[in-house]
Amino acid sequence: MTPFDQPDTPVLCAVALGANLPSRAGSPEQTVRGALERLAVLPLTQLVATSALRTTTPQGPGTQGQPPYVNACAALRSLLTPRGLLAMLLDIEREFGRIRSSDQRNAPRTLDLDLLVFGDRVIDDRGSEPALILPHPRLAERRFVLEPLAEILPDLVVPPAGVNETGMSVRTLLERLPPVSAP
Repeated sequence: MTPFDQPDTPVLCAVALGANLPSRAGSPEQTVRGALERLAVLPLTQLVATSALRTTTPQGPGTQGQPPYVNACAALRSLLTPRGLLAMLLDIEREFGRIRSSDQRNAPRTLDLDLLVFGDRVIDDRGSEPALILPHPRLAERRFVLEPLAEILPDLVVPPAGVNETGMSVRTLLERLPPVSAP
């Protein structure tokens, strides 16, 4: 199947949400709540579950001194194509003031929506713009994504790809992460 193939029945999808800068909606928390409201009205898509909002410390190179993030995850059932859903997620980001740039990895942002999984599809479409890689290539190493995802879809099996070659559940991926060190 390709990123352009439309499913015959609704497909379970997972989306990560994060924000650490104010947007037109207000604070990062208000932004994430507003983005969840937008996900609830996407065409051919049903919002199935949302996690609680979590405040997390920015991670990765270049994040020192950034404000904390507000993170959450959402489960959707969609009849959209993977590329169609990604396009709608990027439209929502733009509505909240996000300007994507390849030189801004780990930069603060008004809103970040990452398509984590789209059913059992494994897609590596790095050659297109925007790139579409499913499951999300860094899903298995991000506690700030796995914790809210485990809240709503603990038994979801992430398709085998990349660092998750064996097709493990979200719960198992979370349990495999190193413990959080005390500050």
